[in-house]
Amino acid sequence: MIELDLADRIAELRSTFFDIRSVLGVDRLEAEIADLTERAGAQDLWDDPENAQKVTSALSHRQSELDRMKNIERRLDDLEVLVELTNEAGDEESAQEARDELEALQKMMDELEVQTLLDGEYDDRPAVVTIRAGAGGVDAADFAEMLMRMYLRWAEKHKYPATVMDTSYAEEAGIKSATFEIDAPYAFGTLSVEAGTHRLVRMSPFGAAGKRQTSFAAVEVIPLMEETDSVEVPENDIRVDVFRSSGPGGQSVNTTDSAVRITHLPTGIVVSMQNEKSQIQNRAAAMRVLQSRLLIMQKEQEAAAKKELAGTITASWGDQMRSYVLAPYQMVKDLRTEHEVNNPNAVFDGDLDSFISAGIRWRKQKHD
Repeated sequence: MIELDLADRIAELRSTFFDIRSVLGVDRLEAEIADLTERAGAQDLWDDPENAQKVTSALSHRQSELDRMKNIERRLDDLEVLVELTNEAGDEESAQEARDELEALQKMMDELEVQTLLDGEYDDRPAVVTIRAGAGGVDAADFAEMLMRMYLRWAEKHKYPATVMDTSYAEEAGIKSATFEIDAPYAFGTLSVEAGTHRLVRMSPFGAAGKRQTSFAAVEVIPLMEETDSVEVPENDIRVDVFRSSGPGGQSVNTTDSAVRITHLPTGIVVSMQNEKSQIQNRAAAMRVLQSRLLIMQKEQEAAAKKELAGTITASWGDQMRSYVLAPYQMVKDLRTEHEVNNPNAVFDGDLDSFISAGIRWRKQKHD
């Protein structure tokens, strides 16, 4: 006869949940959803497509947050019922189902608890991630593509919408750089701890047999700003170049000059976009990212904390924040938090949550 006693752990989870619920402001969230729902229902909403997109996106984000909270609360209630039924039936299969659900809820609660630590000015915004190949030749370009896939797989596992905005392919393999947006609540706050230099050590598939190769890639994360946040960019301060989108090996994937490259002349910042078929759409997307970068630069200068959010990342020896070792042993280790795992394949497949949680907690302790 199985006698399952999970009452104390469930009570502890429920107490933690209500603390988190209070910190995240569920009442405020419900009020915002009501207001956004009313605005989204206005007959003239789509007379201004940009504003309509902003309203519907904000509503989707807030509703997603609320649904997540309600889902946890409902599953806590269901778990208590499941434990009761298990003790009545006394079978091991139901008992194991209850234990598995408890562990799943514990993991979800840990993720929510980490979210309460994201209280920076832009932490709740979507994220724009840029990955650049660093020192290491072809291996570095291949590594940059591996990192891009890693973050896109992470987003996919969490059901976060991700859009690749620009990719510059390397000649032999991999990518020179790529920029993509992850449109989810707290995406910037969550992924900002991933910014920095990443290092890969492996037996190179491109070099001489039997030799280990060390290569580097830089990850930059900035928040995607709303229209009201954006800084004004005079037309005289930018140069706009148009060109054809290209695929791997430089092959053309578009027969029209729809890709757009904007250079901000005073700062030298360059933003390229080629994911949309329309030149107008690519220019609008590029301008939005440029304005985000300029606003971050402005904030950093005002706060005298240059590159605090995006960081100055050299992608070479001496400043790496994480190492991925595939030979002679298997390990991924974050050099700031000391967190490590011995399954690089799982990490490259998007299993990043433990590194991100450790990074957010480390940052919070460092700043407190």
